[in-house]
Amino acid sequence: MTSAATYKIATRDGANALALTGNWTLAQLGDAATRLENEGAKPSEIDLSGVERIDTIGAWIVHRIARDTDATITGASEDTQHLIEQVARGDSAMKVRPDRVSPFTRVLGEIGDATAVAGQTLLGLLGFFGSVCITTWHLICNPRSFRVNAVIQRFEIVGVKALGIIGLMSFLIGLVIAQQGSVQLSQFGFEAFTINLVGRITFRELGTLMTAIMIAGRSGSAFAAQLGTMKLTEEIDAMRTIGISPNEALVLPRIIAAVAMMPLLGFYASIISVIGGGLFCWMSLDIPPLTYVQRIREVVPMTDVYIGLIKAPVFGLMIALCGCFQGLQVEGDAEQVGLRTTAAVVQAIFLVIVLDAFFAVFFTGIGWK
Repeated sequence: MTSAATYKIATRDGANALALTGNWTLAQLGDAATRLENEGAKPSEIDLSGVERIDTIGAWIVHRIARDTDATITGASEDTQHLIEQVARGDSAMKVRPDRVSPFTRVLGEIGDATAVAGQTLLGLLGFFGSVCITTWHLICNPRSFRVNAVIQRFEIVGVKALGIIGLMSFLIGLVIAQQGSVQLSQFGFEAFTINLVGRITFRELGTLMTAIMIAGRSGSAFAAQLGTMKLTEEIDAMRTIGISPNEALVLPRIIAAVAMMPLLGFYASIISVIGGGLFCWMSLDIPPLTYVQRIREVVPMTDVYIGLIKAPVFGLMIALCGCFQGLQVEGDAEQVGLRTTAAVVQAIFLVIVLDAFFAVFFTGIGWK
């Protein structure tokens, strides 16, 4: 039969000593703690040699008495002493409200945190690009390990299935550019120059840029979500266990597909945009289609087409790298998949716009105006 919690206060060498006996657990505690508190004893020593069992409630009572009276705990077993130490570690004041920080300091701290995260992400992306280059060299040296079926499947997903949405978007963009351009040019009687505006801006800039943004939101997010889910379900770890390189089986086919499909999709988007602009010029400005096509051939230099075709594979590489890199960073829980997918799209679009600005300055500098 278990004994209830009891205590005894005795005087030893002119100092009070508190001796606890029985079971100092929640079930056997009774009113011993209340009576002990009402007595207001201030012992210099707490003897636990007579304690049979003790739980966190009893350990907290012992710790509180020792803390308030600077008493020494004696006679405790190893397990009891360890439990009291664990309870003591949790005895800390909790902040009800966070410390007040000035708005300037808070904003400065957030900027610093964002800068640090951006730097770490950039370094990680560069390292990931290096690992992809190593995998590419390995495939060049061992062409038999190249996964043709995986690449062809990605061609269909990234390229063929994107034709519809990219065509619709490009057609509407060409229509809007022609409409807005004609409204502004009509103020000076230069409506005919709408053809110049549509032709040059679509082949040189918007055709490839808008396609890249669409592919980043469509395929880049899919890459991140697919690889993130595989990382979460430990499929990628299983691939490494059986000797299959994730970069070779999962990452490289997606990168090849994005790099190969982007020039084709960009040129396709430019053509559809020109068709949309031509339809508006025919319906609203009474410019015949034949005249429109002849004028496009006159005002659009081949360098504009070359610029779009040069930029497109670089944009595709950035989109695939960001998507695959963020997908492989997923760890912890399913929420990470959503966060990494969002990060992949944002980073891909940001890098695409930065690279587009760089290309604009570069090609203008070499005389391709």
